[in-house]
Amino acid sequence: MREFPQSLKQKLQIRQADNAFRFLQVEDPTLVDFYSNDYLGFAKSLSISELTSNILQVYEVQNGSTGSRLISGTHDLHLSVEQELAIFHKADSGLLYNSGYDANLGLFSAILQKNDVLLFDELIHASVRDGIRLSSAKNYKFQHNNITDLETKIIRFKSLDRNMYVVIEAVYSMDGDNAPLQEIASLCEKHQVYLIVDEAHSGGVFGDHGEGLVCELGLSSMIFARINTFGKALGCHGAIVFGSNELRDYLINFSRSFIYTTAIPLHTVATIKAAFVELSKGKASHLLKENISHFKNQLVFSNLSKFFIDSSSAIQCFMISGNDHVKTVASEIQEKGFLVKPIMSPTVPKGQERLRICLHAHNSKQQINDLVLLLTTFI
Repeated sequence: MREFPQSLKQKLQIRQADNAFRFLQVEDPTLVDFYSNDYLGFAKSLSISELTSNILQVYEVQNGSTGSRLISGTHDLHLSVEQELAIFHKADSGLLYNSGYDANLGLFSAILQKNDVLLFDELIHASVRDGIRLSSAKNYKFQHNNITDLETKIIRFKSLDRNMYVVIEAVYSMDGDNAPLQEIASLCEKHQVYLIVDEAHSGGVFGDHGEGLVCELGLSSMIFARINTFGKALGCHGAIVFGSNELRDYLINFSRSFIYTTAIPLHTVATIKAAFVELSKGKASHLLKENISHFKNQLVFSNLSKFFIDSSSAIQCFMISGNDHVKTVASEIQEKGFLVKPIMSPTVPKGQERLRICLHAHNSKQQINDLVLLLTTFI
């Protein structure tokens, strides 16, 4: 085998020198989970697993889906789940994708045309950026959650002969803060701009039964497209794009990450269906909301709030500057029995490193109290 290219070696060496080298590891299951995206504990739910098995009993195909959706891979279960989830999220229709990454790649690369303009929040997820790169549209970022900057750019680039889109996250994955969704939706409606919302981290957390922030605010009719993923609060895998019936038809015809891949397997689709049955009960979402409120109250009581990004989501970020420093703090907390993860540059800008603490429905109040007490020793 030929020697690994020197230019690539150098990139690895730079990453190691910056103490930002990434590697895979299996986490200690005995530690208290304050790091995973399994906000509702559904990934380990026996009732969801049992219901999944029951759903699959009526289908002949138990493993692979046998092909792409346009060949042999579309089954009754795909269609029924797409319809059920659209109703649950107050959308006209939905289209399943194999992952949130695939959904964002497929959506943005398909809808953005040569003369279109896309405005994106500067903290938008990498998968959205990659989808934008695959398009030929002009794209510009606006300052994070800054309505004034967004409107200034809308007015600057607005033209009668082009479509304009705005894309935001309902909850930002690295900061945990909410978008000013009501204001942005109204702004887009005012200027006749198409609004796209990624709800990866708001689904299961916001809404009466975990429908997401768009539904909680009653904005479904004002959104051109929504991307909801199932690998976070739903504890499984895959994603769905919600929108009009015309959008669904368009994606089926032009979305390459949907067309040119084997369909999401039936076991995964059955798990999604089972997870939404559990979600619709509302119990897990209610417990999570209680824990978020309790955690924030403990921060105030312990005088820690000023070290955290303001967030009402399951993601709570303790700002600790420097890769070396944040890795050391995370390691010390792990030694005390709590599994938290450092978020380092280049994932976030230098100087904005942080501990990303994820709260769950299954965390006890005592676990939360103990973690907050431990955090006070690092200020």
